[in-house]
Formats: sequence, structure tokens, C-alpha cells
Amino acid sequence: QVQLEESGGGLVQPGGSLRLSCAASGFIFRNYAMTWYRQAPGKEREFVASISTTGDSANYAHSVKGRFTISRDNPWNTVYLQIDSLKPEDTAVYYCHVFYQGVDFRGKGTLVTVSS
Repeated sequence: QVQLEESGGGLVQPGGSLRLSCAASGFIFRNYAMTWYRQAPGKEREFVASISTTGDSANYAHSVKGRFTISRDNPWNTVYLQIDSLKPEDTAVYYCHVFYQGVDFRGKGTLVTVSS
């Protein structure tokens, strides 16, 4: 079955960086676009970034453009989110998603807390 496992979150000071990873299994990873979303406490889920199957194309939310970079390693079935210049408003649980056979799958998420 489809499994997505995020990692790499933590507590970081404003201006800091983190690299989130999402290990995927249960489907042919290279055939599917991947997406990162986040959900802050008390807020709705928010799109962060998406990447094409080959990694040649990516889209970003306006709020993260220029600070976040999505990438993927197809041989390793992993998608990454490099997050730089972190701000307190980036505090959220970050999830990776795949839309597979009509179903939106996501992992359990990884918590990013930006605080001094």
C-alpha cells in the first residue's frame, strides 16, 4: 500500500534552515508528481510546493517562493523540501502528498517550529 514518511522537522530559530524528506513506497514513485502541504495550528491546510515526475518543473506558494526548494530523487523514492530563511509563520506540520488512483495520500507529517 502507499506509504509516505516525512522526517527532518525540528525547532529552529528565525532565519534558520531545515531539510525535510519524504520517503515513499507502495507505488511507482517516478510516475507521480509530489506535493508538500503544511498545516499550522488552528489553520487550514496550505499548499507549499509541488514537483513534476522528472523534477524539471516545480510550483511554489507565493508565501514561500524564493525561500523553499522542492526536489526529488527518483532512484531513492524520496522527495525533499529545503526550507531557508525560516520565519515564525512557517511553523506548521509539513506533509507530503501523492494523488494515486484517485486518492490523496499523505504521511503523518513532520513538525517545524520556528522560534527564538
